[in-house]
Amino acid sequence: MRCTAKAHEICTRSAYVRTLVGDDASAEDITALAFERAYRRRSSFDERRGSQRGWLFGIARNAALDDLRRRRRSAPLIGELPDEAAAAPDEEADLAIRRTTVRAALATLPARDRELVALKFHGGLSNAELATLLGTSESNAGTRLHRAVTKLREACHAPS
Repeated sequence: MRCTAKAHEICTRSAYVRTLVGDDASAEDITALAFERAYRRRSSFDERRGSQRGWLFGIARNAALDDLRRRRRSAPLIGELPDEAAAAPDEEADLAIRRTTVRAALATLPARDRELVALKFHGGLSNAELATLLGTSESNAGTRLHRAVTKLREACHAPS
């Protein structure tokens, strides 16, 4: 799915949800449910407690976790995400190897670390938004994210 500028926020949330649940159809359903919940609860949004963006990601996260609990299965983090610009044919093999390496490395991380990586890099959340969503301080969120990314880098460079 290619995102237009107008639909970027919906696509971002859908990509984040897709990383949690592992399949496109479920991610679309959960994203729609999350926006429905947000619409019904729009009067409960309080900008003093965080950004609207963080609030929406929290709703999307909770909807995804509810679905995962219901299905009682663990979710792989990374699915095939579309490329914004197709790589040249000679770069395809290198790109495939990198994706496979990152996917394998992500699979070795604890679920909590995978979620932080997904929120930061698929969701595009700032450390302040991460902190609000996780119920912790901004410095703690940054520290946890740094440790998760360090583990991911180490796993990417570990011999297979």
